[in-house]
Amino acid sequence: QVQLVESGGNLVQPGESLRLSCAASGDIFSIYTMGWYRQAPGKQRELVAVIYRSGSTLYADSVKGRFTISRDSAKNTVYLQMNSLKPEDTAVYYCKLETSGAVYWGRGTQVTVSS
Repeated sequence: QVQLVESGGNLVQPGESLRLSCAASGDIFSIYTMGWYRQAPGKQRELVAVIYRSGSTLYADSVKGRFTISRDSAKNTVYLQMNSLKPEDTAVYYCKLETSGAVYWGRGTQVTVSS
């Protein structure tokens, strides 16, 4: 079984930064993608950023230029550096791992941006 553990969520003021981490453990074979999604109250879960096995990345338009996704393949860990945070970034952030045969989700970490 695969487990994803997110960390780094917090309450911050607009303009501040946070770094989220997601560590994967268990029977992990052939990771295709690791990524971050978020879900705000009353809204659908949406893609934030994804990093592919090749190293290429994909970002939601709303976070381009402010967020950066990266990974440490040796540790099966993916990071999300979030800068210039806005109140509209407030959401539960979920880590997602996709392998050749399955998709796994973490339990989420709360990010709140408020003055």
